[in-house]
Amino acid sequence: MPILVNLDVMLARRKMKSNELAEIVGITTANLSILKTGKAKAIRFSTLEAICEALDCQPADILEYVKD
Repeated sequence: MPILVNLDVMLARRKMKSNELAEIVGITTANLSILKTGKAKAIRFSTLEAICEALDCQPADILEYVKD
């Protein structure tokens, strides 16, 4: 898949755990795990906005396009 999810990188930079982010954003840890592993087929803009707000970052810090 040409879209990489670098959520683990941002979590490490912010010294935040996945379950803490899930609680702040208001999603389950299971859904956050699906997103982190790149298995998600879509993400709501409201969820992306909440993640960016919680991690004080931009969407491009989390999502990356890599050509096949």
